[in-house]
Amino acid sequence: MFKSTLVEAVHAGAAEIRRFFNKEFKIGNKEGINNLVTEADHASEKAILAVIKKKFPDHYILSEEAGELVQDSNYKWIIDPIDGTVNFAHAIPLNCVCIAIEHNGEVVMSAIYNPHLEELFFAEKGHGAFLNDKPIHVSDQTEVAKACLVTGFPYTYLDTPHGPLQIFEKFIRKGVPVRRLGSAGIDLCWVACGRFDGFYEHKLEAWDSAAGWLIVEEAGGKVTDFGGNKFSPYQPHVLATNGKIHNDILAVINNKKSL
Repeated sequence: MFKSTLVEAVHAGAAEIRRFFNKEFKIGNKEGINNLVTEADHASEKAILAVIKKKFPDHYILSEEAGELVQDSNYKWIIDPIDGTVNFAHAIPLNCVCIAIEHNGEVVMSAIYNPHLEELFFAEKGHGAFLNDKPIHVSDQTEVAKACLVTGFPYTYLDTPHGPLQIFEKFIRKGVPVRRLGSAGIDLCWVACGRFDGFYEHKLEAWDSAAGWLIVEEAGGKVTDFGGNKFSPYQPHVLATNGKIHNDILAVINNKKSL
C-alpha cells in the first residue's frame, strides 16, 4: 500500500507539472534571489497531499511549500512538489516530483518522477533501485580525472572557504566535466543510474535530498555529508558517488588533496 500510494502521489504531482508546463502561470519569490515558487508548485503539492491524506491521514508531512504538517506518527512523508522550479519556470524540461517516506527517522522508500522524460525512479530500503521498473546501478568509474560530475549552486551564495565556486574551479581547471542541471533530485537519480559518477552540493533542504539519497544507496552508491559521515537530509551538505571515487572527491572538497 505504501508503494502504490507513493507512485500515485508522484503521478498526481506530475500531472499538474504537465498541465502548467510552458504556459502562463503566476510566479512568486521566496527568501533570496531566484528562489521561485509558482502556481504549479502549489497545485502539484495540493494534488500530492490529497493522495497521501486519503490513504494515510495520520502521517506526518514535511513539504517544501506547506512546511510541516505535524502528526503524532512514526511515518513522515518528505515532499518536493517541483524540484527544479527555476527550470520549470523557464520551460526547461529538467524538473521532477520528489517524495520520500521516513519511518522512525530512516528513509525507507522513495520515488522521483520527471514527467517530461517519463522517467520514474523508485527505491525501497534493502530492495534495490529502479528506473521504470528496471534495476539500476551506479557507474564503475574509479578515477576522478575521468569522471563526469554534477553540482548545484545555492541562490544565496555561501561565501565560505572552499565554497561552491572554489571547488568547482578545482575540478574544471583539471578538465573534469562538471554539469549543473538545476535539479538535485535529477542529479541524484542520474548518479544512481550511472549517467554521472558523482554529485556534490553545499546547501540543500530535506525535500531536495531525502528521496534521491535512498535511490543512490540502493543503486550501490555512497552518500555522506562533507565530513564523510552518515548522511542526514536535515543538514545541508551532500556528496553522492558511485563509492569508488568518494574519498578522493571528499579530499578535494575539504582541501586535503589536489587533482
